[in-house]
Amino acid sequence: MEDVQSFFGNKYIAIPILLWLAIQSFKVAWDLITTKKFNFKRILGAGGMPSSHSAVVTSLATLIGRSEGFNSPIFALALIFACIVMYDAAGVRRAAGKQAQLLNKIINTPGLSGLQVQEKLVEVLGHTPTQVFVGALIGIIAGIIF
Repeated sequence: MEDVQSFFGNKYIAIPILLWLAIQSFKVAWDLITTKKFNFKRILGAGGMPSSHSAVVTSLATLIGRSEGFNSPIFALALIFACIVMYDAAGVRRAAGKQAQLLNKIINTPGLSGLQVQEKLVEVLGHTPTQVFVGALIGIIAGIIF
């Protein structure tokens, strides 16, 4: 029990996890309000406004920078890690989502025979640059406040 308390008592773990949970819960609630349907898959799903990935990594980098110093090697590591995650969210994963969207359209086109698909490809994989920016801003603010 003491290990669990020390694990979640670690602000470098607790704050990013709670921030992720809050943002993903917001996405579930927003989806419920806008579509009038409860979609629990949104809690673990990628994509949407704001980027929880960006918020998590920037909150962690901010917490480390404030604690260890913005000159420290561990802050540099956290910052580079955050940049890679945000680039991936807005670049690679977003492109994969666009490709999935196009492939789903092709599969659903009447007249194409011989295509057998087990399941629809996930289209919301990445984020727009605005979603990444807003997520990063939320993460920085959370890292400063806590």
